[in-house]
Amino acid sequence: MAESNKPKKSSKLSVFTLMMINVAAIMSLRSLPGLAEYGWSLIFYLTVASLCFFIPSALVSAELASGWRGEGGVYLWVKEAFGPKWGFVAIFMQWVENLPWFPAVLAFGASAIAYIFDPALAENKWFIVGVIQIALWVTTFLNFRDMKLSAFFSSSGAIVGTIIPGILIIVLGIVHVMSGKPLEITFSTSAMIPDMDSLQQLMLLAAMLVSFLGMEMSAVHVNEVKNPSKNYPKAIFAACAIIIVLSTLGSLAIAMVIPAGGVSLSAGVCQAFDKLFQIHHMPFMTPIICFLLAYGALTMVVTWMVGPSKGIRVVAKEGYLPKSWEKVNKYGIPTNILIIQTSLSAILSLVILYMPTVSSAFMLMSALAAQLYLIMYLLMFAAAIRLRYTHPEVKRGYTIPGGKLGIWIVSSVAMVTCLFVIAFGFIPPHAVRSQGMWSSIYYVGFLLTGVIVFTLVPLIFYHRAIRKKSQIELSSQVAVASPVTIEP
Repeated sequence: MAESNKPKKSSKLSVFTLMMINVAAIMSLRSLPGLAEYGWSLIFYLTVASLCFFIPSALVSAELASGWRGEGGVYLWVKEAFGPKWGFVAIFMQWVENLPWFPAVLAFGASAIAYIFDPALAENKWFIVGVIQIALWVTTFLNFRDMKLSAFFSSSGAIVGTIIPGILIIVLGIVHVMSGKPLEITFSTSAMIPDMDSLQQLMLLAAMLVSFLGMEMSAVHVNEVKNPSKNYPKAIFAACAIIIVLSTLGSLAIAMVIPAGGVSLSAGVCQAFDKLFQIHHMPFMTPIICFLLAYGALTMVVTWMVGPSKGIRVVAKEGYLPKSWEKVNKYGIPTNILIIQTSLSAILSLVILYMPTVSSAFMLMSALAAQLYLIMYLLMFAAAIRLRYTHPEVKRGYTIPGGKLGIWIVSSVAMVTCLFVIAFGFIPPHAVRSQGMWSSIYYVGFLLTGVIVFTLVPLIFYHRAIRKKSQIELSSQVAVASPVTIEP
């Protein structure tokens, strides 16, 4: 049967489902080992990160999504503020950052699978890449169904793959403390406030400031939410609370058990669970929890595949991308875009084979994804300010309090944070620098090349489309001005 471009009507998403979509999109236990490296001072870092970036991104997303509820999400917001060219750049950055980010998430999932069978496989690059390749295509084909199926994976993955293991590791950490066993971190006021007098501390702060990216992604589903002007902000703020609490307590639980520097970034959560279960004489639980963690990673990718792709399809419909990118199946899913996205991500994941370790590859992929994503955020926060002036008549279901001063403060703080992180993001972390000069050069070169290439791509497509439209209009004008005459 031929595919139809008319999407099938889907049921509305509840506040709970949208909340779980946000938790599944942002909260991943894979980030806990990195946070655990901060020890007791992660309280300070998480507080600063929440105030300077995470909460501002949630506030701005809630205002923009509840005011502009058409297709496209961030593309629509930036387009309304600065025109289609910069709207295209914004949505393309949100879409293309997935290319390195998917392998990073699935590397964590592959490490969890390794712990089910043989923990040594967690550092086997061929095993990790093989699992990533299979998982990428499985998640792609799962997304070919309607949003109801995708929402189910998001909700179930957030609950059984993130929230339940997150609560469990917190409980095990509390039991560990109460049992009187030795701890790997010191709880004191002086240990909570770090000294910002070294490059390493500034780099740690930069990494922490954007630990939670993606709050705006669910805006593409705003039309599928019941009473979006009220329910969308509710879902966002509830998700914020869950993410901050689980991240803080879960990271502390790992920091108390595994010494700083002894945590694998790709398999650290599994290491922590394994050690805690060994301490409490429950080693049989390690494979079970690792299976749930792997499922959570898989559903996180499922959640992210469709959202930005829907925004890219809107760009294609407006003529700035090849017409084949418009194609959807009977469920309204942009299948061609998903296939292109997965193919490019699968190719990019092969970089893991050329990095010294899986952890270093994990860092590189995560760093590139963050740099690309921050370009989108700069445009989004700037758009929020401009739209207050150019479209004050648009009724927002949620408005950042404080009038124009309020939007300036919230967005400016977030923009300065983005610029700070972008600058420090190009400095190789200690784990890479310790591997020699060539590793550092490769790291910086890879990031620079990726940022430049991926930023130029939407601009090239846009200007090609504009030239093509101009040529068509010129040809039409010539045809009207020079009518064909038939000689007798």
